[in-house]
Amino acid sequence: MASVVPDGVGLPAARLEPDAIGVAQDTVIGMGNAAPGAVMGLTLATLAATSAYGGGPVILLTAIPMLIIANAYRRLNLWNANCGASFEWVGRAINPYLGFITGWLMVTGTLVGTISGVIVLAPSILAIFGASAADTLSNVVISLLVIFVMLMISIAGIRLTARTQVGIAAVEYVLLIGFAIVGLIFVVGHRAGTFPITKGWFSPYGIGGHGSLAAGFLIAVFMYTGWDGTVYLNEETKHRRVNPGRAAMIAVAGLAILYTLLQVGLQGVISPAKLNKEGPVALVGVADAMGGSGWEKAMALALALSVVASTGTGIVCVARLLYGMASHRTLPGVLSIVSQRFSTPIVASLVTGIGLTAVTIVYLATSSVQNAFYDVINETGLLYAGFYVLTALATIVYFRRRVISSAWNFIVLGMLPFAAAAFLVWLVVKSVQVTSNAENIALELVFGVGILLMLIARFVLRSPFFRIALESDGEAR
Repeated sequence: MASVVPDGVGLPAARLEPDAIGVAQDTVIGMGNAAPGAVMGLTLATLAATSAYGGGPVILLTAIPMLIIANAYRRLNLWNANCGASFEWVGRAINPYLGFITGWLMVTGTLVGTISGVIVLAPSILAIFGASAADTLSNVVISLLVIFVMLMISIAGIRLTARTQVGIAAVEYVLLIGFAIVGLIFVVGHRAGTFPITKGWFSPYGIGGHGSLAAGFLIAVFMYTGWDGTVYLNEETKHRRVNPGRAAMIAVAGLAILYTLLQVGLQGVISPAKLNKEGPVALVGVADAMGGSGWEKAMALALALSVVASTGTGIVCVARLLYGMASHRTLPGVLSIVSQRFSTPIVASLVTGIGLTAVTIVYLATSSVQNAFYDVINETGLLYAGFYVLTALATIVYFRRRVISSAWNFIVLGMLPFAAAAFLVWLVVKSVQVTSNAENIALELVFGVGILLMLIARFVLRSPFFRIALESDGEAR
């Protein structure tokens, strides 16, 4: 007999699947969201040039404030494990209006970072098959196919997403690490055409002290962005208050090791002139110099896998952020709908996928708007820096009673988060001073739209989030 639900009795609302993934899977997702292969392709030549081949120390130094910020995420997640993460933490600790802006920066930064990968995906795949990357139709078809497949995987469940990410990462990282080790052997062995290692490689100021530390830090901060994706899955991770924060710190440490190995191992395979000429396709050029077209295709595969992985994690993370904000009605409530069958935020996932699809089509089919997209993409690091700073400040404010309770807490919960935030603010100021007017306008547009949406959430959607009582850690020990 079919069950009957009495009038007035509603079915329980669907929720995200708890205890679905472990800390290792969450770490892989965080690292995948950073897209290490694609990022190294974009930054290898630029970081070598700006740091005068001191990129390795610069990457390691930048890991210090990133680990401090990751620890801030870890401590705040112990307090409130919600997939809205910094949106919740800043809103509940400092101010709900500032919390909304933080959430908007998180959504925008993650979405733009995902878009920046998707639009360079097709050329990498076409390079594997030796086809021309200039064919617009092929670019559109490949990009949309990847978005569709990764969207379906993200909707089908976080377990399938995690297994997919682990499989992709295994192949991508083996290829990247293998190339780095072989490249380092070439350089140490003084193979013809390589650029020799000197003591300048081990200084953040580079060879002869000619490296720009500020410019190097700006690039390195961009390289790390995305590890915070581990925390957006906290409602679906085992030991939800503990493991996501651990995964964030492990992801930052893993990225530091991988990036340093890749930078040091590959920047000297070809001459500085050739490396600068290769620009954003430097990894493929280096691979070709190491072993010809076969190695070039293997590197193109690693880059393609990196972008595929970041596309999947980008959809998952943005959907969770939208879901978290919509749960408080700061975004339309429909975005908080969770699939009864798959336990995933299905509407938020579809909206994210449709947005990615629309932007990709417009970008690839309309050359006149590509420069505008690049202006926004160039600001990705600043968007991340913005909500990293706010998260660090939320840590200090929420734990303010503990900060003054002991010397250890003063250092860990007060001084270090403040120093990391100050470092990022300094970088933001430095970056804004050298960015073009178009890029500054793009950044102003992002903030303008965020403020407009905040006003809509407050006065049209009448979100109760803006009336929440501020919280702080009551223990002083």
